[in-house]
Amino acid sequence: MKSVKLVPHVTKFAEAMSSLTSSPHVKEALGLTDEQTSLEGTKKFIEFIGEQEEVGKQYSRCILDEQDQLIGVITLKDIDKVKSTCHIGTWIGHRFWGQGYNELAKAEILHTAFSVLNVDYVFAGAKVSNVRSQKAQEKLPYMRLDVGSEFPEEHRKLEVQVKTDCILNVIEKNEFLSWYKQNTV
Repeated sequence: MKSVKLVPHVTKFAEAMSSLTSSPHVKEALGLTDEQTSLEGTKKFIEFIGEQEEVGKQYSRCILDEQDQLIGVITLKDIDKVKSTCHIGTWIGHRFWGQGYNELAKAEILHTAFSVLNVDYVFAGAKVSNVRSQKAQEKLPYMRLDVGSEFPEEHRKLEVQVKTDCILNVIEKNEFLSWYKQNTV
């Protein structure tokens, strides 16, 4: 049975992370440069994550599989305690696609978002061109789809960040926690 562990970013994961993000599939989906996916660029990313977590702007974790192998990263970013919102971003290494890890990692970090960070809304976006990401989000039973007109400010913020047209979806605290209670041991 598939399972994941979410652990803090540490430099010992830099080499594996660099290797996974250097894959053309992941690199293209994330819009990363060669510099960003290099070992040095990855170490800078890990340092940046630590700085962002210290000031409460992000909560990011490395995703490990059953063998404690790094398979991706999942992040709650743009944490806004006043609005009680944040955005979620996930990437999984190409060779681990389609194995259910994304859904498992999302369930774990969303539980943290709603139970520990106490946000009310977690936004999930996808580039219009990233059909794979859209399909993955559509599969999640607790995801409310295509809410850009309901949350225009969040939709605009997302599109400015990724510099392209996006679909905006949302996970709401009560819906998710109800689903989580029914679907976890």
